[in-house]
Amino acid sequence: QVQLVESGGGLVQAGGSLRLSCAASGRDFSTYGMGWFRQAPGKEREFVAAISWIFDNTYYAASVKGRFTISRDNAKNTVDLQMNSLSPEDTAVYYCATAPSGRAPMVRLSYNYWGQGTQVTVSS
Repeated sequence: QVQLVESGGGLVQAGGSLRLSCAASGRDFSTYGMGWFRQAPGKEREFVAAISWIFDNTYYAASVKGRFTISRDNAKNTVDLQMNSLSPEDTAVYYCATAPSGRAPMVRLSYNYWGQGTQVTVSS
């Protein structure tokens, strides 16, 4: 049974940092692309960052570029999201997901497995 479990969310003050982690189990995801999305209250789920299987190419939403860093550990089947210089606009539930293409797409439909999400709240 495939499972993606996010952790590391919480409450942080503006300007602070958090590191999210996603542990995937149930199959080998080393050839999958991995991504992070987020959904704020009343808004659609949006792309945050993704990392491809080959060459670990990374892509970021414009709103987080330069502040967030995505990384993966294929041996552990994990993908992390280091978030720095957080602002209240980053408050959302953060989800990790897998892309069977092995690429790092920005489109939700390109992802097939999703975690349950972890809440990130940034206070001003």
